Amino acid sequence: MNVDRIALSNQTFEGQNNAYLLAGAETALIDTGDGTAETAEALAAALADRGIEFADVDRVLLTHWHGDHRGLAGRIQAAGGATVHARPADADLVAGNADAWRALERLYYRLFERWGMPRDKQAAVASVFSSMAWTDESPTVTPISPGDRLRVGDRTLEVVPAPGHTAGSCLFATDDGEALTGDALLPTYTPNVGGADVRLDGALAAYLNTLEAIEAAGYDRAWPGHRAPIDDPALRAAEIREHHEQRAYRVLAALDRLGPSNAWTISAELFGELENIHILHGPGEAAAHLNHLAAAGAVARDENTYRLAVDADALAAADGRWAL
Repeated sequence: MNVDRIALSNQTFEGQNNAYLLAGAETALIDTGDGTAETAEALAAALADRGIEFADVDRVLLTHWHGDHRGLAGRIQAAGGATVHARPADADLVAGNADAWRALERLYYRLFERWGMPRDKQAAVASVFSSMAWTDESPTVTPISPGDRLRVGDRTLEVVPAPGHTAGSCLFATDDGEALTGDALLPTYTPNVGGADVRLDGALAAYLNTLEAIEAAGYDRAWPGHRAPIDDPALRAAEIREHHEQRAYRVLAALDRLGPSNAWTISAELFGELENIHILHGPGEAAAHLNHLAAAGAVARDENTYRLAVDADALAAADGRWAL
């Protein structure tokens, strides 16, 4: 598939964003970058180099609700009436539904208490949440569902669920064996699980299933939401699974060393001092691992505190990697 990758800076979080242009009889964008003026100018200039304006875009296909992917969807829709698609689990947030955003914010703050996040960090993260929750120029969203096949110009894209990073994350599989993966598969970073979308119970289990599905699909190439294309998606999925198994071992080793701990304490052991968006991501990822290990019986949970439930010999035999 001839994919036209438009590399954009990321003014909201770290990591270069990608928007993908599919042009032909119909013009579509996969994700748009964030909603800042700088990104809008960069995307408009890149499209103009190809003889396209925002008003010429017929469809915007979103991989998930995060602001650095949906940021310009409303502006593009306002310019020319583009149809904006997202999966139902993420659609209300993309559309700027006030009730959905209030519910998400309330849930975050309940979890901050459960994780044991200090009050000064809760105050610091308030501005980060505000940067996520802006709803200016929100689009009207047309939902898409797993298995939907979208005809875009001379191409067909299949909607494939890819939950974990968010509840409604998806990838778009092409009819020639490639995939546009959003943040479900990244070449450099491992996508955050547990803090990036706290609405998803069992986030780590969901994401491990997503990785297994990507491995099984055998895509020839992945076009991720950030940075360069991935030439061996199955290998990258296996690497990320191994990374999570190594992290699970580190969680268990921390509980063995520290004794009963909350998610914030384990996060500090894994990631150290956290700033900006990582104040959300660190303890969220720690909690996702702790809850997954508790469900598997390797950890015992007493309300907001976790303790090791396997013996030292089993931990030593794991040799730095705990099978998930």
